[in-house]
Amino acid sequence: MEKLQSMEQFDQLKNEEKVIFMFSADWCPDCRVIEPILPELQSENDAYTFYYVDRDEFIDLCASLDVFGIPSFVAFHKGEEIGRFVSKDRKTKEQIQQFIDSLSA
Repeated sequence: MEKLQSMEQFDQLKNEEKVIFMFSADWCPDCRVIEPILPELQSENDAYTFYYVDRDEFIDLCASLDVFGIPSFVAFHKGEEIGRFVSKDRKTKEQIQQFIDSLSA
């Protein structure tokens, strides 16, 4: 999963088609739990492009998107937010897949 490098990149990427941003942090134990399943989720959902957003590097972006718990997922399609799976709770592969399946893009 490619890592977000800048706010300019975020602004550009969110305007593209079917992008999912995963908000995470190196110190987050629940984020580490889902890390091994992420490549599988990406390959099974290749209509979407996934980006890793380090919560500590992009704390202002998290605040502006109301992402206060991690791991969290926010999806965009052509500049519009089309869905979010945002909470501080641990997430399973099935829950993440249900979120992706629910997206309306």
